[in-house]
Amino acid sequence: MAYLTTTASGQPVLILKEGTARSRGREAQRNNIMAARIIGEVLKTTLGPRGMDKMLIDSLGDITITNDGAAILNEIEVEHPAAKMMVEVAKTQDDMVGDGTTTAVVLASELLRKAEELLDQNIHPTIVVSGYRKAAQKAIEVINRIAKPVDIEDRQTLRKVALTSMASKAVGPAKEHLAEIAIDAVKQIVEQRGDKRIADIDNIQIIKKTGKGLFESQLVKGVIIDKEVVHPGMPKKIENAKIALLDCPLEIEKTEFSAEIRIRDPSQMKAFLDQETKMLKEMVDKIKAAGANVVFCQKGIDDMAQHFLAKEGILAARRVKQSDMEKLARATGGRIVTDLDDLTTQDLGTAGLVEERKIGEDKMIFVEDCKNPRSVGILIRAGLERMVDEAERAMTDALSVVSDVIENSKIVAGGGAVETEIAKELRDYAAKVGGREQLAIEAFADAIEVIPRTLAENAGLEPIDILVELRAAHEKTDGHFMGVNVFTGKIENMFDNGVVEPAIVKEQAIKSATEAASMILRIDDVIAASKPKEEKEKEKKPSETESEEF
Repeated sequence: MAYLTTTASGQPVLILKEGTARSRGREAQRNNIMAARIIGEVLKTTLGPRGMDKMLIDSLGDITITNDGAAILNEIEVEHPAAKMMVEVAKTQDDMVGDGTTTAVVLASELLRKAEELLDQNIHPTIVVSGYRKAAQKAIEVINRIAKPVDIEDRQTLRKVALTSMASKAVGPAKEHLAEIAIDAVKQIVEQRGDKRIADIDNIQIIKKTGKGLFESQLVKGVIIDKEVVHPGMPKKIENAKIALLDCPLEIEKTEFSAEIRIRDPSQMKAFLDQETKMLKEMVDKIKAAGANVVFCQKGIDDMAQHFLAKEGILAARRVKQSDMEKLARATGGRIVTDLDDLTTQDLGTAGLVEERKIGEDKMIFVEDCKNPRSVGILIRAGLERMVDEAERAMTDALSVVSDVIENSKIVAGGGAVETEIAKELRDYAAKVGGREQLAIEAFADAIEVIPRTLAENAGLEPIDILVELRAAHEKTDGHFMGVNVFTGKIENMFDNGVVEPAIVKEQAIKSATEAASMILRIDDVIAASKPKEEKEKEKKPSETESEEF
C-alpha cells in the first residue's frame, strides 16, 4: 500500500513507496511486545535443572537438541524485527559472560508483559522506561552488596559454580568430570595483566569426536591438531619435541606472471629439476640446522620436501589453521616464523610428546606435556553426535562461568534467591521514589520474580506457594541466600546447597533485558519497506509449480 496525501488544491502526493506497510501507536506497541514475548515463552520451559529440551530442525533437516538459550535462538529463523532484538539479547549475554541467556530473555519478555499492563493504565512509555532504568540500577547495587567474594584458589567453590551452570544440561553423571576439566583448563590459561586477571577462554580449544563415552573426555596440556602426519615415512611419535611453527610454504613458488622457459637440451631439463630439488633440500636443511624435529606449517609442503623431512626423521603437518598455530605458539612457547632464513633455535617451541593418534575415523596430532602451556585443548567424547554437541555447549558454559569468577571473583546464590532479594529491595525503593515511576519500579520487582516462579513451574511445583514462602524467607535478616530447591520443593540456603552463580552473569542479564525492553517500549511507529521483487517472485514460485504438478 502506498501512503498518499493531498495538497490544498487536491493534488495527490506520494509519500512512501508502494508496498510499504505501516503500523503506529498502540497497535505497533502491541505487535512488538507480543512478538518479543513469544520468544520469551519459547525459552521459558528450558529454565533451570528441571527445564525441558527443544528439538530444532533446520531447513536442511539437521537436528539440534538442546536447552541452551543462545543455541535455540541461534537455530530458529526469526522474522519479526522486535523478536530479532530478543535474539540479540541472548547473543550479547552469550558473548559477554557465556551463561544466563535464558534468564536474560525470559526477564526481558516479562518486563514487556508488565509494561503492557502499565500502558493499558495510560502510563506513558517514557515513564515506564525511566522507572525500569532506575530499578535496574538499584538491582545491580543489590547484587554487588549481597555478592560473596571468592578466592580463586578455592577449587571447591569453582566446582560448585561450574556444576550450577551445567545443572540444566543433559550430560547426567559426567557433570563432575566435565567440571574438573573446565577448572583445570581455565586455571591453566589465566594471565595477570597489571592488577587484572584475564582468563580468555578463546585460548581453550574444544575438539569433539563421537565414540566412547562422556567420561573419556579429557584435558590435553597442549593442543590437538585436526590434521594427520603428511608422509607415511615420518615418525608418528616424537618425545622431547622441538617444534618449528612456519607461516611460509615449503614449496617452490610459481611465478606470479606467466613465464615460458624454452629448453632445447635434455640436460638443461635435468638441471632445472635438480635446482628445484636442491632448493627444497636447502629448506629442510635450515629446519634441521635449527634443531627442530617437528614442523607445523600453515601453508603447503611439497612432496619432495616431505620426502626430505621424512629422511631426517622430522614429523610434519601442513595447512594448519591460523587459530591453531596461535594456540600452538601459546602452548609450546614457540614463535611463528614467516621466513625460513629467520628460523633459529630460540624460535622453537617445546613439548614432552607429539603423537599422531586415531580418534574414531580421523587421525589427529596431539601436542602434549607442554611445560607451562598458555593454551590448552579439551577433547570431548560421547556416543551420540547430538550428545557430543550438547556436551560441548555444557563445557562452554562451565568454562565461561569459571573464567567469570576468576576475573571478577564474586558469586551470588542461585535458585531464584538473588531475584527474590532484588524484588524485596525494589519494593522498598519504589515507595521512596513515588509518583508514576513507582508503578514502573514495582512492575520491575514483579517481573524479576519470573525467574523463581518459572523454576518452580518447570519443576511441577505450585509457583504461588513457592513465591510466598520465598518472600517470607527473605524478610528474615540472613534470608538473602534462600532459594527454591527444585528437587525437593523446599526453600533452602542455596550457598549450603552449592547452587552458586557468578555475580556478573546476573548483572549482565539485568542490563541486557532492561535495555531490550526499554528499546521495544519506545517504538510507536513501524514502517516496513516492501520486499525486493526477486523475493516476492521466489515466494510466488512454489505455489505456481505446485499448481503445474497437479
